[in-house]
Amino acid sequence: MTDPLTQLAALAGRERYDGVTIARQPPALATRFQADEAAAAVIAATAAEAADLWRMRTGQTQTVEVAAREAAASLISFMFQRFEDPARAAVRDPPVTAADGFFRSGDGRWVYLHPSFPESSRAMLQLLGCENSREAVTATVAGWEAQALEDAIAEAGVCGAMARTPQEWDASEQGQAMARLPLVEVVRIGDAPPKPLPASGDSPLSGVKVLDLTRVLAGPACARALAQHGAEVLHITSPNLPSIPPFVSDTGHGKRSAFLDLKTEADHGRLLALLDDADIFSQGYRLGGLDRLGLSPEALAARRPGLIHVSINCYGHEGPWAGRPGWEQLAQTVTGMAHVHGGEAGPTIQPAAVNDYTTGYLAALGAMIALRRRAVEGGSWRVRVSLVQTARWVRELGIAGPERLAAVQPFSAEELAGYSLHEDGGFGPVSFLRPPVRLSATPARWTEPTRPLGSDPPAWV
Repeated sequence: MTDPLTQLAALAGRERYDGVTIARQPPALATRFQADEAAAAVIAATAAEAADLWRMRTGQTQTVEVAAREAAASLISFMFQRFEDPARAAVRDPPVTAADGFFRSGDGRWVYLHPSFPESSRAMLQLLGCENSREAVTATVAGWEAQALEDAIAEAGVCGAMARTPQEWDASEQGQAMARLPLVEVVRIGDAPPKPLPASGDSPLSGVKVLDLTRVLAGPACARALAQHGAEVLHITSPNLPSIPPFVSDTGHGKRSAFLDLKTEADHGRLLALLDDADIFSQGYRLGGLDRLGLSPEALAARRPGLIHVSINCYGHEGPWAGRPGWEQLAQTVTGMAHVHGGEAGPTIQPAAVNDYTTGYLAALGAMIALRRRAVEGGSWRVRVSLVQTARWVRELGIAGPERLAAVQPFSAEELAGYSLHEDGGFGPVSFLRPPVRLSATPARWTEPTRPLGSDPPAWV
C-alpha cells in the first residue's frame, strides 16, 4: 500500500509530517479498501497542520497521535451516538418511495436509486411512472437500459447512477476530468496582504471564524474538524430545508447553529455581514446554487479579501457531472467501489460513510493549508474536494484480498466506550465519539455542545 500520509504531506508542499504517529491496528471495517488507514492519515495530516499553525503562533512544537481503529469508528460516528431520549435515535423518516437501493436494468447492469429527501423521492417516483412498491420499481427499472435511466435521472435533477467498474469510471469523461485534478485543490483566487493568526487563544485555530453552509455529511464533518482545533464555527442553514437529526447531532459538535433564508433580502444581507468577519466560508450547495445569489467564490473574496472558500460536492467541480446532486452511496456506485466490495454478489455499499467523512477531513486539511499560506504570503484561497476524488484516492491506496476481511475485528463495547464522551446539550443527554486524534500541547476538543438547527442567533460570539 502506498503510504497515504506521505501523499498528503506532498499535497501540502512538505517532504513529510514530523512528530506524527499512526497506530496500525487490525482493520475494523469489513471492506477490502484501506478505509481505516486513509481516514487515519487525513486526520493525522490535518492535526499536523494544526500543530504547525500553533508553532507559528507560539513557537511551541507538539506531537500528534492517531489510532487507525478510532479513525475507522469516526467513519460511522453517527451510529455510535446514544441518546437518553429514545426518540433521538431514529436515523431518519422512512423514504416516501420504494425506489431506494440497487436495481437491475434491462441490459443486465445495476442502477442505484437514492431517495434522498421527500421532495426528490417523489420526483424519482414520478420519473419512473410506477406504483410505490419494491416490486413495481424493480419491474420498471428492468424496462430501462442503465445508461438511459442514468441520463433521465440526471435530466430530472434527482439522485441515482449506474454502477461501474473502476476501469469504467477511469475511462469515463467525468472520471478523466477528475484524474486531471489533485485530491484537494488549494488555489489562490485573489490578492490580499498576509494575515497572521491571532496571537491569543489556547488552540491552533483560536480566533478563526468559520461560516458552515453545508449538510449531510462531508461538509459538516469539515467544520466539525476545524472546531475541534479551536475555530469558532457558525452553521447556517435555511429553515425550509429538510434535515436528518442524528446526522445534525453527530456533526454539530463545536458549532452554533442559526437559520437564514438566503432568498430573502434581509437574510442575504445578514449573511454578508457575517462574512465581513469570517476567515473560512464552507459550502456544499450544488454547483452554481450560491453563484445565482451573488455568493460565488470570486464575489465573496472581492468583498472579504483573504477569505478561504471551501467547496464540497459529490462528483467534482469540473466535467459534465459537476452540477449533479449526489451522495455517499452514489460516489461508491460510480467509482467502482460498490462493484469491488460486492464482488460476484453484485454491487454493494460498504458498511461506513467512507467518502463522506474522509472528504470532510480532506476539506479541513485544505482549509488548514490555505490558512498557513494566507499567513505567510497573503491572498484569498479556494479549496475544492469531492466524494469521487476521495473514492478514487482510497481505491488507489490498494485493494486487499479476502484475507483483509478475515482479519477484521469488530468494535467491542469496551473499545467504543474508551472513544466516547458524554454531554447534556441541545439533544438532551447523549454519548458520542470524541475527536479521533491526540495532540500533546493543544488537545482536540469541542467547546460548544451539539444542538438542533436554528438554536442560535446569526451572530458571532
